[in-house]
Amino acid sequence: MQTSSKTQPFYSLGHCFVLLCALFGWLGLSTDALAARIKEVAAVQGVRSNSLTGYGLVVGLDGTGDQTTQAPYTGQSLAAMLQQFGVILPPGVTMQPRNIAAVMVTASLPPFAQPGQPLDINVSSVGNAKSLRGGTLIATPLRGADGQVYAMAQGNLIVGGAGAAAGGAKVQINHLSAGRIPGGATVERSVPTPLQNSEFVQLDLNASDYNTARAVAAAINKAKGAGLAQAVDGRVVRVRAPSNPDERVNFLADMENLTLELSAPAARIVINARTGSVVMNQAVTLAACAVAHGNLSVTISSTPQVSQPNALSGGQTTVTEKTDITIKQDPGSLIQLPAGARLADVVKALNSLGATPQDLLAILQAMKSAGALNAELEVI
Repeated sequence: MQTSSKTQPFYSLGHCFVLLCALFGWLGLSTDALAARIKEVAAVQGVRSNSLTGYGLVVGLDGTGDQTTQAPYTGQSLAAMLQQFGVILPPGVTMQPRNIAAVMVTASLPPFAQPGQPLDINVSSVGNAKSLRGGTLIATPLRGADGQVYAMAQGNLIVGGAGAAAGGAKVQINHLSAGRIPGGATVERSVPTPLQNSEFVQLDLNASDYNTARAVAAAINKAKGAGLAQAVDGRVVRVRAPSNPDERVNFLADMENLTLELSAPAARIVINARTGSVVMNQAVTLAACAVAHGNLSVTISSTPQVSQPNALSGGQTTVTEKTDITIKQDPGSLIQLPAGARLADVVKALNSLGATPQDLLAILQAMKSAGALNAELEVI
């Protein structure tokens, strides 16, 4: 067995930045100010969706359901459901059907949803069912965080996949243990939205930024009148809105479509340590620096050796492993990186290192420590 790490041309980094370069550089957009609407940078407090969850059964499967010996709760759930319909099983009877599956049902209750409106739902197996294809979800109550029922779900599943197995061979396309039912739930209870409960309406910014909060308040005051909006902090803008419900809705409709000029965001680089993805925004700049990047290669080779004793010695034949470990470190040349004032220059400078994504993570952290990288590093 051999394991080795070797330096490869790093081309995926440029691909990560192609979209950003196109948006900010090649299209000629200004990086000093960005135009946006208020609805794109802030949301009215209290106007939000709520997560709903339920536990149910999917029936009608073609022998691809749960094995009740490994998922006993499926048989218990079926017995409890049958009891509600007046079917009482004799004591000691163990149900082992293969055409049912225990599932979790999830949905998102949008703001202002009213009883009778349909919701899309997702259905996912919680047992060892091989496939939910062709199944039907039995009526399942969907509850919120407070334990109250807000919707009822039922319907035929749509599973975006297919599979077949025979003679020990198996072929599967996409995921078969999860499906979706468009409009499969009906809202039974609405969630009160505190839109008319106060003289003021609070806008919560998507990201904390004092400059954005100031720009939002200034845009509202300029369009609707001085003194209506006030930036409380870097996240909250408080707005005095009309008390009449119809006038308040019209006021919010006009307000969320107001445009404002935003300065360039803070320089930031986001690194996914698991996948090696690196994304940076347009504000990232690079000071002049020199980087030496070497390559460490570890090779482990294992060779089986057979030890055969003499015929009359009474010994046993044994197999031993001979392992050789070699560590090789290639010399890394010192690369001079020029100061980059634009994103394209930063990408070109980093690509010249020929580093893999994992190597690039360490290089960026070292640049930040040396003061050559003008950006905030965020590892996710």
